[in-house]
Amino acid sequence: MLSSVLSKSIASPPSPPHLRRLLHISSLHATTPLRLASNGAPSPPPPPTQSPSSFPPCPSSYNYYATTLRSCVLSRSFRPGQQLHARLLVSGLGLDAALATRLIDLYASSGHVSHARRLFDGMPQQRNVFLWNVLIRAYARDGPREAAIEMYRAMLDHGGVEPDNFTYPPVLKACAALLDLAAGREVHERVARTRWAADVFVRAGLVDMYAKCGCVDEARAVFDGTAVRDAVVWNSMIAACGQNGRPLEALTLCRDMTAEGVWPTIATLVSVISAAADVVALPRGRELHGYGWRRGFSLQDKLKTSLLGMYAKSGLVRVARVLFGQLVHRDLISWNSMICAYGMHGHADEALALFSEMRSEAQVMPDNITFVGVLSACNHGGMAKEAKEFFDLMVRVYSIKPTVQHYTCLVDVLGHAGRFKEASNLISGMSVEPDSGIWGALLNGCKIHKNVELAELALQKLIELEPEDAGNYVLLSNIYAQSGNWEEAARVRKLMTNKGLKKIIACSWIEFKRKSHGFLVGDASHPRSDEIYAELERLEGLMSQAGYVPDTTPVFHNVEDDEKRNMVRGHSERLAIAFGLISTPPGTKLLVTKNLRVCEDCHVVIKLISQIMQRDIIIRDVNRYHHFVNGECSCKDHW
Repeated sequence: MLSSVLSKSIASPPSPPHLRRLLHISSLHATTPLRLASNGAPSPPPPPTQSPSSFPPCPSSYNYYATTLRSCVLSRSFRPGQQLHARLLVSGLGLDAALATRLIDLYASSGHVSHARRLFDGMPQQRNVFLWNVLIRAYARDGPREAAIEMYRAMLDHGGVEPDNFTYPPVLKACAALLDLAAGREVHERVARTRWAADVFVRAGLVDMYAKCGCVDEARAVFDGTAVRDAVVWNSMIAACGQNGRPLEALTLCRDMTAEGVWPTIATLVSVISAAADVVALPRGRELHGYGWRRGFSLQDKLKTSLLGMYAKSGLVRVARVLFGQLVHRDLISWNSMICAYGMHGHADEALALFSEMRSEAQVMPDNITFVGVLSACNHGGMAKEAKEFFDLMVRVYSIKPTVQHYTCLVDVLGHAGRFKEASNLISGMSVEPDSGIWGALLNGCKIHKNVELAELALQKLIELEPEDAGNYVLLSNIYAQSGNWEEAARVRKLMTNKGLKKIIACSWIEFKRKSHGFLVGDASHPRSDEIYAELERLEGLMSQAGYVPDTTPVFHNVEDDEKRNMVRGHSERLAIAFGLISTPPGTKLLVTKNLRVCEDCHVVIKLISQIMQRDIIIRDVNRYHHFVNGECSCKDHW
C-alpha cells in the first residue's frame, strides 16, 4: 500500500533522472513538526505503521541522504528534497544540523522560504552565519523584504554570530527595495566598523542602496572611496546615475571604466544604453550597440530590450520593431517596451494590434505598465472611446487597480475630446488622490476648447498642489488671452510677478557631430546664427508661396500683429531645424528635442518644411513625439 502511494507521489513532478532513481519516498506534510533532541538532532516521530522492512536501515543511509540532498540543492529540486525530508522523518533517522542546513538551503533557494523558516526556528542552538544568510537572502529576494531586515537585526541580537560579506549585500538590497534609508544607513554604520567595509560586493550594495533611495551624492562618495573597483562596483554607480536623472554622468563613468581597464559587462551596457536614450544620444547608442555585438552579446535579450528602448526614444521606431522581432524570448518587459514605444510616437493602431497579439498569441498577462502604454496610445491617437473600453478591461477583467498614470491618460484624452463632464466625473470618482498630472491634463483640455470656468477650477487645484510652478499660471493666462480677456491674462501674469515666479524658458536641442546644439527663443548666440536666420527667411518665402500664413494665436501678449509674427518666427525648434538643414546633407533625418510643447504655428511650419525640403523631421517635446514626413505628422494634428 505504502509503496503504491510513494510511486504516485514521485511520478507527478519532473525531477533530475539521478534523483528519480534514488527517491521512493512520500511528500512532506506542511503540518509535520520538527522536534530537536537534546543532542542537537531532531527527535524522530512515532514509529511508522509499516514494517521495518519498508525502509531498511543501513550504515550508508546517512551518506546517502547527505549526498542526495546536496544534489537537490545544486539542482533546486524542491519536490525530491521534500520527499527526502519526509523519508528522514518516517524512517527514524531524524535530522542532524548538517542535514537540516541543507534542507533549509534547498527550501530557501527554491522559493519556499516558509518551509525553510519552520526548520530554522526549530534549531535555535545550531544557527551559524550560513543559515542566517540563507534566510536573509531568501527574504530579500522573494519577500517580504521587511523580514530580511528583521532577520538581520535578530542575528545581531542572537549573539555569537557576526554578519559577514554574504550578509550585508542582501540586507542592503532589502533596504533599497523598501526605500528604507534609515535602515540602510544603520547597516552602513555597522559595516564601516568591520573588515568587510572594503569588500566590493558590500560597497556595490551600499552604492545601490543610496541610489535607490535617491541619495546619489552619498552613493558617489562610497564609490569614490572604493580602492579596488571591479565591474560590479562600476555597474552599481553607472546604474545609480542613470536611474536618478544623471544620464551624462553615467555615460562619462562608462568611459572612465574602460579607461581604467575594466571591461563593460552586459549589465553595464544595459544601464549605459538607457542613459544614452534619456539624452537622445543616438550616435553613442549606436556605438554601444556595435560594441555589444563585438563582445558577443548579440543573443542577449536584455541588451536587445534596452536597445529597443534607446532606438524608440531616438525616433527610430522601425529599428526598435526589428529588435523586438529578434528577441529569443519575449517577456512582459519587452512587450511593454514595444507597446509604449508605439504609443509615445502616436502609432496607436500598431500599439493596440501588438497588445492584441500579446494577449491572444503570446498569452502574456498584461500588467499596469502595459495599460499605461495602451491608454497612452489611445490618448495620442485621439481614441477616447477605445481608451474607456481598455480602462474597463484593465479593471474588470485583469483586476488591476488604476494608478494616477492610468487616470491621467484617460482624463487627457477626454479633455482633448471636449468631454469635460465625463472627465470631471472620472476625477471625482478616482480611487486615488488626484495629483498635478490629473489637473494639468484637465487644464490642457480646457485650453484647447477655451473652457475658462473649468480651467479656473483646475488651476486652483494645481496651485494647492504646486504653488511654486509658474507653468500653471502661464497656462491659465494663455486661456484668458485666447478668449480675448486680456485684463484677466495681465492679472494672472502680475500675480506671477508678485510671487516671484518665472516662466520656464523654451529650449530646443539638436545633436550634430557628437555635440549638442541648444537654442532659446529668438536666440542669436550660435556661431552660425546669421546662416540660421537666413535659412529661416528662405524657408518662409517658400512656405508663403505654398499658401502659409503665420498663426499668431500662440503669442499670448497684447502686442501688434507684426511683433507677434516676429516672436513666432524665432521659436527655438525652428532655429534648431534650420541649423540641422544647413549642417547636414540633403535627405538626412533630423531629431530635435524641446523642453515644452510645440505650438500650433510651429507644427504647421514643420509639416511644410518636411514637404518642401523632403526631410523626415522628428520633434520630441515634453508630451510626445511628432514624426513629420512629406507634409504630414504622426499625431494627425491631435496633441
